[in-house]
Amino acid sequence: MEKATMPIASSVSTIPCCSKLPMVRAVAGGRGYGLLSHASSAFVGACRSSLRNRIIKPLARSSKINSIKCGAAVREIGESEFYDVVSKSDRPVLVEFVATWCGPCRLIAPAVEALAREYQEKLVVVKVDHDLNPQLIEKYKVYGLPTLIVFQDGQEVPGSRKEGAITKAKLKEYVDKHLDRVSIF
Repeated sequence: MEKATMPIASSVSTIPCCSKLPMVRAVAGGRGYGLLSHASSAFVGACRSSLRNRIIKPLARSSKINSIKCGAAVREIGESEFYDVVSKSDRPVLVEFVATWCGPCRLIAPAVEALAREYQEKLVVVKVDHDLNPQLIEKYKVYGLPTLIVFQDGQEVPGSRKEGAITKAKLKEYVDKHLDRVSIF
């Protein structure tokens, strides 16, 4: 296999691409890797395209991808568990309605996971897959994804519905505001 190299600095590392394209070397700059010349950036673009076509697209079409990966602090629940988890919880429950194909859902997943770990004493955080739970989607009129809803004693907290991706800081503000409202009841 040939290697395309463009040594610009003394610190050089090789990044393996795909089998059809030559190896690409990325040059370490002052802030990490990223100083690629125009010639080598063409190889990187070709590698991304090749990886997307050979690996990512077939995985997305695979029937094996039917659940959302959750961290230890966030639990995925379905219709059969929803009412037990939401109504029997001694803490408020943040329900995130998501889908595997939803980009914004994947975008906020790390923030939701971090929030679940940070607030685990005050809040239960669960995810509900949009495609696998149509009755819940219909009952709670989930029109956009991701949708966040806070529940207390099995009931939706008025005004707690939030649609779309938000930053971790905004997510914390949202949860804090609703936790304060819930504690008043």
